[in-house]
Amino acid sequence: QVLLVESGGGLVQAGRSLRLSCAASRSRFSANAMGWYRQAPGKQRELVAAITSGGFTNYADSVKGRFTISRDNAKNTMYLQMNSLKPEDTAVYYCNAGRWYDNNYYPDYWGQGTQVTVSS
Repeated sequence: QVLLVESGGGLVQAGRSLRLSCAASRSRFSANAMGWYRQAPGKQRELVAAITSGGFTNYADSVKGRFTISRDNAKNTMYLQMNSLKPEDTAVYYCNAGRWYDNNYYPDYWGQGTQVTVSS
């Protein structure tokens, strides 16, 4: 039903920036909430940020003030602008399409992931 493809990951020095993109194919992007998850080595997967079709956003405390989630409904594309990157941001980042309901995000469809590595 929904195909999600992430891009934009890479290796960067601490303090630099990256922008991740997620393109959705054959989806109801404009009607769905979307989010970014990440999983660091040896750590559990965590929700980094989410955005609803109406533009409401939610961020994990660890990235507030540094990361910005956005979406372009006309292009069926979601972005994660990551500034002031820290080594602890190193993880595989996953695009997700799901639902926002009662102050929670419910993941439904997953991208394949893109590696972000931040060196000190």
